[in-house]
Amino acid sequence: MTTVTLPAVPPPPPDSDDNPDPSPLPLPGRYAVAPGRSLVELTAFYGPFATRRRRVLLTGAALTIPKVQEVQEVQDAQTRPSFRFVLGSPLRATLTSEHVELLDHGRRLRLTGDLELRGVAFPVLLRLRVVERADDRLLVVGTARLPYRLLRRATGFRWPRLCPASRLRLLIAGEFA
Repeated sequence: MTTVTLPAVPPPPPDSDDNPDPSPLPLPGRYAVAPGRSLVELTAFYGPFATRRRRVLLTGAALTIPKVQEVQEVQDAQTRPSFRFVLGSPLRATLTSEHVELLDHGRRLRLTGDLELRGVAFPVLLRLRVVERADDRLLVVGTARLPYRLLRRATGFRWPRLCPASRLRLLIAGEFA
């Protein structure tokens, strides 16, 4: 029996929780999603089953990141990072973030904001995963769950009658550059 000795490969360095990425977002500025670089999908669920899925046109999206000095001096709504998504047919709504929370050292973002639909602001929690990040761009994918009955009562939005729904899922993917 022969013995084969394999070279010892050192394990990759462990992720250090003490030294997180200093800037999980791109450099300060205003970023937009280029046409054709986004995906928005609305899915209706009835219990565990998806009853209907439909693409939604993203007519505009913007990410505004303030300068660090401004954030440290004044803590108001205009100095925090903010996202804005303008959705076309069938929703015709605007999703605006009020608060952006960085999670998992910037690999995930949690946005609380309002979905303005037919003149009514409906509260939304959008969870985004940062797929790719550079100094001048950000690629994110995320979902928001919307209770259909509450959304229908508050805004009057109706899904077709032949497709029952108990909740909706809004999927958003976009590359801000």
